[in-house]
Order: sequence, then C-alpha cells, then structure tokens
Amino acid sequence: MSNLISLLPKVVSEGRKEANRILDGLSNASRISLQTNELVRPNKNRKQREIGSNVMSALGMAAEPSWTNRLVYGDNLLVMQALLAGDPSTGLPSMRGKIDLIYIDPPYDSKADYRTKIELPGANIDSKPTVLEQFAYADTWSTIIDGEEIRGTIAYLKYIYPRLVLMKELLSEKGNICVHLDYRMGSYVKILLDDIFGKENFVNDIAWCYTSGGLGKRSFGRKHDTIYVYGKTQNYIFNEQYYRRYVLIQNGVEVGFDPRIQYFTDENGRHYRKNLAVDWWSDIGIVSPNSNTEKTGYATQKPEKLLERILEAFSDNNSIVADFFGGSGTTAAVAEKLERKWITSDIGKPATMIMRKRFIDNDAKEFFYQSIGDYQREQMNTNFGSKFRIRDLNKIVLDLYGAMPFRDEENPSHNLGRIKNTKKLIYVVSPSEIVSPNTISRALDEMNSFQGGWNKVTVLGWNFRSEIGSYLNTLPPYKNGTLTVEVIPADLLDQLKSKASFKKLSSQVAVDPDGAIKTPIRFSSLQYLTVKDPIIKDRQITIELDNYVILSADALPLDAKNKEKMNEVIARDPLALIEYWSVDPNFDGNFFQSTWQDYRNNTENDDDPLHVINKVTLPLGDTGYVAVRAVDVFGFESEVIIEVSNE
Repeated sequence: MSNLISLLPKVVSEGRKEANRILDGLSNASRISLQTNELVRPNKNRKQREIGSNVMSALGMAAEPSWTNRLVYGDNLLVMQALLAGDPSTGLPSMRGKIDLIYIDPPYDSKADYRTKIELPGANIDSKPTVLEQFAYADTWSTIIDGEEIRGTIAYLKYIYPRLVLMKELLSEKGNICVHLDYRMGSYVKILLDDIFGKENFVNDIAWCYTSGGLGKRSFGRKHDTIYVYGKTQNYIFNEQYYRRYVLIQNGVEVGFDPRIQYFTDENGRHYRKNLAVDWWSDIGIVSPNSNTEKTGYATQKPEKLLERILEAFSDNNSIVADFFGGSGTTAAVAEKLERKWITSDIGKPATMIMRKRFIDNDAKEFFYQSIGDYQREQMNTNFGSKFRIRDLNKIVLDLYGAMPFRDEENPSHNLGRIKNTKKLIYVVSPSEIVSPNTISRALDEMNSFQGGWNKVTVLGWNFRSEIGSYLNTLPPYKNGTLTVEVIPADLLDQLKSKASFKKLSSQVAVDPDGAIKTPIRFSSLQYLTVKDPIIKDRQITIELDNYVILSADALPLDAKNKEKMNEVIARDPLALIEYWSVDPNFDGNFFQSTWQDYRNNTENDDDPLHVINKVTLPLGDTGYVAVRAVDVFGFESEVIIEVSNE
C-alpha cells in the first residue's frame, strides 16, 4: 500500500474538490434541507406548561424571528450543507459566517467499535436488570483512492478534510474552531488545519492532562489529549481564563498562606489564588464513572468543566456555538448553561437519544429535533455520484433481500421483484418517499393486478410516517399476513460504499426451496405503539400507553445471546422497550410540539429508572387532535394520533 506522505496531496486535492462541489451546489433547487421532527419544550414532570405557542414563530416565520437551538440527527457533512444553504420555506436563514465557535471531538481512528449499554428490567422484581449492548459508532476507516482500497489514517483524513472546510465557511469572521484529538490523529489533522485555516491563524495547541486509566508497560502512559485552536481570522474571540490554586491544608491547617497575596474564598471557606490559565490543563479530570449528575453512559463523554473553559475563552455571551460530533451533548449542555446559542448533531441514534434526554433533564430552553430531509437520496449521491439512479438502488435492495427483479419493460423503476418458488411480490419504496397509507394502497394494488395477481406482498421502505404502525394494525391484509412491511436498515448505504462490499454482501444471500430468505442485511419488522381510549374530563385528557409491538428481536442489531434476552423482554414486558415518549395535546396535523415528556431514568414522576410512566393527564388543546410519540431503546419511532371532541 502506498505510504501516507505520498497520498496526502491526493487527500487534500480530493477534499478540496468535494468541498467546492458542495459549496457550488448550495443555491440549487434540490439543495439539502433540514426537516423538523419535533419542537421539544422540556417538561419532564406532570405539571403541564402553557399549551399553544405559535408554531410559525418557533419556526422562524415571525416578523422578527427568534433563535431556537437545534439538535440534528444525521451525517454532519449533510447537516452542514443544510445549515449553509438555509431554508427559505421555513424562514431559517443560512448559517454561513454566523457561528462564533465550533468545538469538535471527532473519532480518533482507534480501530474500535463503541457501544452503549441498555438496561432492561429483569424477569421479576428481585432479579438483576437485563443488560444489552447497542452499537454506537465504528472508529475504523476505509476509502477508495485511484481504484485502491485504503484503510486507516489516510481514509480518516479524506473523511475529515471536506468537513473542516465546511466548518470554516460556517465560522464568523471572529470565530474559532477547537479540534479535540489524541496521539493517534492529532499531528496529521494539524497539517490539514494549517492548509485550510492558514498557519498564521493558529492560536493554541492545548494539552488536556488527566491521570485516570491504565499505565503503559512499554511506554510512558499516554495521559493527555490535544485541542488545536484556530481562528478564522486574526480577529478571533479570546477571553482570558483563570484557574484556582488552593492553599495546601495539612492536619486541618492552611500551609503557606501569605497575607500579602490576594486570596479568594470558595463556598467551603477555603482560600485560593486566581492563576492565569496557560495551554497546559491539568486541573480538570475526566467524567467520574460514579457521577450522578453528569455521567450519561456515553463512552467518549468529556467533562463539563473542560467545555466551560473552552466556551468561556473562545466565545462570548449570546454567541452561536456548534458541535458536529455531538456525542453525549456536553458542548450544547454547557452552551445552554453559559447562555450561548447552540447547534449540535450526530450520526448515531443512541447519541441523539442521550442528548435529547440530557437537555430535558437540564430543563433547557425549547429546541428543535431535526433530521436531514431526503437523507438516503443525499447519501446515495455522496457514495455513488449523481449518475446513480433510484432505480439502481431499488435493484440492489431487491438483490440483497433475495428477490428476483422483473424485466425492464414490465418494471422500469426496478421496484418490483419476486421470491423464487413462491407467489410473493416484493415492493421497494424509493428513499425519497415516506411510506404512508397511500404507499400501502399502491402496494396492495400491485399485488392484486401485476401479472395477474400474487398471494402476498412485502413492502420494503426506508422512511415511514410515524403513525404508520397503528394504521397497518387496522388493515385485514396486514392482520392475516397477506401484507408485510419491513424496514430497510438505515446504515445500508454505509455498507455499500464500494462495489466490493456489495459483491461480498450479495454473495451471502440465498433463498431456500420453500422461499425462506437468508441475507446478511437486517430488514426489521415494523414496530408500533397502541394507547388506550383517552379519558376526557373538565378539559383534561388522560392518556395511557397500552402496548408496544415488536414482532421479533431477530431483525435487530444484536448477537444471538442478546436476541434471546430481547425476545424474553418482548414477551413479558414490551412497554419496557420504550425509551422516551412525548405528547402534543394540541396537535395541528402537521407540526409536532412536544409539551410533555417522560423517559427511562427520569425519576421525577416515579422511582423506577427502567420504565417510563404509562399514564399522564394534561390540559386539552383546541385543535381536536392529540399526538403521542414514542421512541424505543433502538431509536425506532412510533406515533398515535387521537381525534378528540372539544365539547
């Protein structure tokens, strides 16, 4: 394999081309946009806040739009494109040149998979919790350069370069970027930062030192990370920072106290001096595993004190701060505390779930929960180029499902296939379409009419209306098994980044003589939520969860042992799988405003950290509709819309 130094110019050249292509396309009619899934008004207890705030104002459509913080789920390359482009349809302006500080703590090419633990209730009240592990993200990298598959450092640098270019475009003229890395990638990424931001705009390389963890047997223990700081210009924000140096106490007596020196007194009466902080930070430890207030369970979480110093130094009150590798949400949580505005994003569903709960726990101001509009199509274009068509992707999905496509003249969209030796039709939905009742009707029509009709039809979809599960549960063809609906895994396009990866996956697909399908791709069954009939009295509505349906753990991203545990939970306690649920008691039929929430580990409403509460009573709104949304421990979402009488 070619060495790193010889390939570095290629990385820079291709990274610039990709960034320029993105920037040139920001004004296109088909530019990427953010879709708002939820306006979250943190309210985790039974006391309902005022209902009915103006939705259009929250979306920025008022005459003088106010800022609303944003949590975005999706690939940060697409997130930043959407932020740079802006969205005139909702009045959200371009963020180009608007952000004063970007802090990122990207992966370090550690060659490891990171996971988050899920605790579910045990079989009975006395048994220990069932612990599952959920994949969070993979810190391994590969790419194709000049037809050769390259792994490791070069692949990582090719990934990060265009993202750093877009971050520069988002920074204000007085803005800073802080890039947090360790020994694996720091020196290499600094070369890219010099190229993108200019060596003359280098500000600091801050050593954050800590002492926890194991010690090296063949080297000195690697006990510091490096934070590289660059200004967009030389007119960057910088506010001097101080740290406390306490007077030493021995046997309860202060040693070395000098009355000629100015001391300050902390909340415990101890004396300390204010020392000007330098670029060597050894006074901030990692997040304690025993912390009850800060620990989120996210593997790479950074301490709030570290981010407090960074934000206080390199941003001002009311600055906009962004973190595009949001992780556990520390940057946004600290920005909220320090009265900064914030944007944070992450490509991992576990991360976005952790962040949303953390912000609600912290009683944050209202914020948008957003995602990339038409995400799979954009990701497809990024991976395969603009000449790759939806019909090509449909054919790939059919192949990986084990279905045989029909002839082009019968099936020009390549969205229909059949399972060998059966009368089962497979209907693939475009990634540009959100599966709705109309989609299901078309699939049933194809089952009844295409080539004289079929006995069964399976719909494979990427994106679903959140209430589709409860709708399907009312359809006789779904109840009797004539119609099945399965979810195409969200990470499928990540698994198809090269022809070699597709060839490897498709070689593992097989269909048995009886039509049973064997595939390495996890097409999951569609889950849905049910609620009991609401009780309405004195303009109050009581909503109670009834059941949460996941047909089987077989399609979930779990190993055999964890699947067995999961199937036990599904059988005995399905509502234990609800990670988070929220209610909009004044649903307008379009925009979901979460005005009440509960989630596992929230003990404001009860003392059971492994279950959400099942019932809530809230003031009834005026629209005639109530929307209930739930997210399970794997990030799958469901919705139930209830029509209510206002009389």
